[in-house]
Amino acid sequence: MGIFSRFGDIINSNLNAMLDKAEDPEKIARLIIQEMEDTLVEVRTAAARTMADKKELQREMRELQTVRDDWSAKAELAIEKDREDLARGALAAKQRAEREIESRKSALAAVDDAAAKRQEDLGKLQAKLEEAKTKHRALMVRRQAAEERIKVRSRIDDSKVEDALHRYAAVERKVDELEAYADTYDIKSKTLESEFEELAVNESVEMELKALKARKKSGSDM
Repeated sequence: MGIFSRFGDIINSNLNAMLDKAEDPEKIARLIIQEMEDTLVEVRTAAARTMADKKELQREMRELQTVRDDWSAKAELAIEKDREDLARGALAAKQRAEREIESRKSALAAVDDAAAKRQEDLGKLQAKLEEAKTKHRALMVRRQAAEERIKVRSRIDDSKVEDALHRYAAVERKVDELEAYADTYDIKSKTLESEFEELAVNESVEMELKALKARKKSGSDM
């Protein structure tokens, strides 16, 4: 026995509730689809048998109608020939054929009713099957998306990010050191003009210093 114990369970099933309660919704969805497809085959087979029964009943009715008409003609012939005994027998056979025809009509009506219900059931089952397939596809998309997120997360977890930041900091420090080293070359590589400018500044400072000392000395002598 599968997920569904009878056809009515499929028609009346609430797929959303069933999948919400399942531990593995995707697996349950696959099983539901398989069960529905198997049931669909069974219902279609039953529908085909019903159509075959209908055709057989129609054929039997045509044959019985032919027999009835034949006995009716024989009864008329017997009356023309003044053979009432034969006419009675023919009429009795005719009535038996009519009763058989009525029986076939009743059976045919029942077959038509069963065929209509099976067609209705087929429509409902087909709709449920499409619903289940749609939900299965949605579940697969959600699962694949979740797996991709897990892969991405595993590639950029916190420890790896920290390692990357440390490596970046080390590279940045190395660049700082290189820039500082380049600056020392700039200090050592003063131009001749800058050295003369520095000498002029130093001489100006020395002259102002001598003048200041001279003023101080003259002030103290007075």
